[in-house]
Amino acid sequence: MTKRVMSRYERTTVGGEEVAAFLPFPLPPADPELALAPALAERLGAAEQALTRLELAGEMVPSLDWFIYAFVRKEAVLSSQIEGTQATLVDLLTFEAEESAPPNADVEEVCNYLDALTYARDQISDPKGLPLSMRLLNETHQRLMREVRGAEKLPGEVRRSQNWIGGTRPGNAVYVPPPPHALAEALSAFEKYMDAGDNSLPPLVRAGLLHVQFETIHPYLDGNGRIGRLLVTLLLEHWKLLAKPLLYLSLFFKRHRDDYYRRLSAVRVDGNWEAWTDFFLDGVATIADEAVVSARELFAIVAADRARVIQNDTTSVAAIRLFELLPRHPLVSVASAMKLTGTSKPTAARAIDALAAAGVLVETTGKKRDRWYSYREYLERLRVGTDLDVQRRSTR
Repeated sequence: MTKRVMSRYERTTVGGEEVAAFLPFPLPPADPELALAPALAERLGAAEQALTRLELAGEMVPSLDWFIYAFVRKEAVLSSQIEGTQATLVDLLTFEAEESAPPNADVEEVCNYLDALTYARDQISDPKGLPLSMRLLNETHQRLMREVRGAEKLPGEVRRSQNWIGGTRPGNAVYVPPPPHALAEALSAFEKYMDAGDNSLPPLVRAGLLHVQFETIHPYLDGNGRIGRLLVTLLLEHWKLLAKPLLYLSLFFKRHRDDYYRRLSAVRVDGNWEAWTDFFLDGVATIADEAVVSARELFAIVAADRARVIQNDTTSVAAIRLFELLPRHPLVSVASAMKLTGTSKPTAARAIDALAAAGVLVETTGKKRDRWYSYREYLERLRVGTDLDVQRRSTR
C-alpha cells in the first residue's frame, strides 16, 4: 500500500515539555482514496451479510425487548472494562436486582454508560430530539461521566487543555491528540462527514472511519473510548443498517485489544486505513454471527425451561409469571419476586420454590434468610466474555 499522508503535526508545549501534536486531515481518506480492493470488498460483503442475519434473528425472536436489554448491559460492562472498570455483568445485574444497595464506583460507571446510551438512542429516534451530532455526543458524555471517576474533567464539554495517551508524561506519550485550539475545526469536519451522504464509500465502512477519527481527535479529557464505541452503535441504527441496537463491538475490541490499538496507530502513522477497515469489518462479521448464535441459544434455554416449568406439578400462575420475567431479571429474591409479580410474600416464595424445583432457579447465597436465586444457565450463557481477567483482577 502507498503510504498515505493523513495529518500534519504541530509543536506544542505540555507540562514544560515540547511535543508533536497530531492534526488529522478531514475524512474521507485521500491521496490515495480508500479503495475496496477485492479482498476488502469480500470482507465488506461478509460483514453486511452477517448484519442481515442478525437483523433477521432480531425479527424472529419472541421477545426482542429482553434480548436488547441483555445485550445492552453486556456492552455497557465490556466497554467500561476496556477503560479499566472492574465490574462484571453479574455485578451490574446484582445491583439492579437489589435496587436499594448503593452501587460501588465501578458499577456506577457501567450504570452511567447505560443511561448515556439510552439517552442518545431516544434522542435520535425522536423527531423532536437532537440529531446525531457533536451536541448530542457532548450531552451523552455528560451523562456518562456524571459523578464518577473523571467527573472533574469537564463532563459534556470539549477539552480546553492538551491531553495525551500512554506514557508517564507528555514527553514519552504514545500519542498526542490535536491541541485545544485545533479542536473546533477538526470536530466541525468530523461532524460534517458524519452528517453528509458520502456515496463513494458504503455506510459500514464510513462507520469504521468515523470511529477512528473520533478516537484520533480525542475531544474529551476522559471517556473518549466509551463514546467512540457507543458512536458505532448509534451510526448503525441511525443509518438503518440495523433497526435495533443489536451489535456491540466492545467484546471484539477487548479480545483483540493489542491489535486494535496497533491498527489505530497504523492509521495515524502510515495512513493505513485499509488494514483498519479490514479489522473493523472482521469485527462486525464476527460479533454479528456470535450474536445470532447467542440469541438462538438463549431462546432455546428459555423455551426448554418454559416446558419444564409448565410440566412441573408445583407450578402456579405466579411461578409462570415470574418465569417469563427472568430474562430481564435473572437474579431474584422473595422480596424482588413480590414486586415483580405483584403477589404476597408466601405466594412469591412458593413461585421461587416451584422454579427451583423445575431446575430453573439456583440458590446462590447459601443462607437461610435473605436468599438470592439465579437463572443460572441463562446467565452463564449471557455473561460469556464479561468476567475480569485473573491478572487484571489481582492487580486491583
